[in-house]
Amino acid sequence: MTAAQDSQASTDTKPGTDEPHLKRHVGVVGLLFASVGSIIGSGWLFGALNASQQAGPAAIISWALGGVMILLIALTYAELGTMFPVSGGVVRFPHMAFGHLASFTSGWITYVAIATTAPIEVEAALQYGTKYAHFTDAHTVGGQPVHTLTTLGFATAVVLMALFVGINYYGVRWFARINNALVGWKLFIILVVIVSFFATAFHGHNFSSHGFAPSGVHGVFTAIATSGIVFSYLGFRQGIELAGETDNPKRNVPIAVVGSVLITGVIYILLQVAFIGSLNPATLAHSGSWSKLAFTNDFGPLAALATALGLGWLAVLLYIDAIVSPGDTGLIYTTITSRISFAMARNGNAPRILERTNENGVPMIGLGLAFVIGLVAFLPFPSWQQLVGFITSATVLSFASGPLVHAALRSQVPDHERPFRLPGGHLIPVLAFWGSNMIVYWSGWTTVWKLMVAVLLGFVLLAAFVASGQLKGKSLDVRAGLWVLPWLAGLTVISYVGNYPEPTAGNLNNLSFGLSTGLLFLLSIGIYLLAYRNRLSPEETQAYIDESLTEASVEPA
Repeated sequence: MTAAQDSQASTDTKPGTDEPHLKRHVGVVGLLFASVGSIIGSGWLFGALNASQQAGPAAIISWALGGVMILLIALTYAELGTMFPVSGGVVRFPHMAFGHLASFTSGWITYVAIATTAPIEVEAALQYGTKYAHFTDAHTVGGQPVHTLTTLGFATAVVLMALFVGINYYGVRWFARINNALVGWKLFIILVVIVSFFATAFHGHNFSSHGFAPSGVHGVFTAIATSGIVFSYLGFRQGIELAGETDNPKRNVPIAVVGSVLITGVIYILLQVAFIGSLNPATLAHSGSWSKLAFTNDFGPLAALATALGLGWLAVLLYIDAIVSPGDTGLIYTTITSRISFAMARNGNAPRILERTNENGVPMIGLGLAFVIGLVAFLPFPSWQQLVGFITSATVLSFASGPLVHAALRSQVPDHERPFRLPGGHLIPVLAFWGSNMIVYWSGWTTVWKLMVAVLLGFVLLAAFVASGQLKGKSLDVRAGLWVLPWLAGLTVISYVGNYPEPTAGNLNNLSFGLSTGLLFLLSIGIYLLAYRNRLSPEETQAYIDESLTEASVEPA
């Protein structure tokens, strides 16, 4: 997403006006490359081991299904992003279709998800760095091995988070210029790992010796949400963020969105196969089961496996990458967090002080807030494994409004230009919304209740903004956005009654996989229809569209 910032930094002025407009000089290859690079973050460094522990060799299926579900969501945003190529679209699109209440809810959830992404990248780097210093300790939480920050780890995390803020203030434009090189590095490393593992050792019987799917369907779907699988795909929206800067969005955006998910999906599946096949059968036999899989120095699982295979040079590259890749992503998301709070303030859903920028056009108050929230996130989630499910659920929950906005805008502004038009009518948006809800449910009650507490805190803040006169609009557009309340309540109840992860986590474990899937489908259909029926009028929508586009056109690049 740094590429987006770099491109947005170079704007022209429309002839005869003072309004900046974006240069449409990003071709299909550049757009695809930017999306692929944004998708590959820290998730792949841990996902192969975590998914194996959750689902065994059936983790291969988990990676494929996770990619398909994210692709459905991405396709709805491909149409929205080409219609309205504005920054902070995840926040602004619900505002256009449903007004303040819906956009605040989506914006707040997006903010929580993005504000906690820099911390998880710091945790990723420090977990791999445990080879050199006592940054993390191994523990078992909920039956799964995790590596939590030590006192030294917490102190170092604070320094790294502050470094992200400092670089954003002084050198984010310089950093943007080298982002393509970093993307190339990340692609090179993951491909080298796959080829090296396949070439060094491959034990085919690892796929059946302890069962292909030892935890059944439950394990396959839990892995999608909690092992880093969906988390590893979440950078898909880069192609959408750059929609306004490509020369042929009708062709290029779908290719970038679909192509990036397909390319990385193939890479991730190959990595999972290579990981399982290269494991020493004796290690698997000693562990006794996939859920208890562990080996020496598995705080950095891929590097540890490379060392066990005698590939010391590859382990060194992986330890270097564990700094470069998370550092790249953490820096990017620190910037994005401040931009989301900026967009919310522009929408009138957050204090106007967050609109303030310094002489370099940097929203410093937003950066400071991102730093503080990032530090707070370390307290309930002191490990990569504990935070990944929360970020996955929060991000997918924020994306879930996209299919609803897509359906509403088809009716509200039917004649608006759509450079890319998603085929199939309501089918793909309904499936995307249903898939979003299932991913949140599969993350488990422990994650869901914490996420809903964060959402409730957001509603408290909204009430405070209204009481203090911070809300720019005259009303919250409650009728149009009322669907958010039964939606979130329904997800919470189903999760509490359901069986993810286990009853020991405080949920009731009263729903089978089939029953919970059916209930989530009914909830998804009900909310979809409620949102579609109560959408804003075409006149109100057009007014919000005009307002959003006007504000976006004068925002600092």
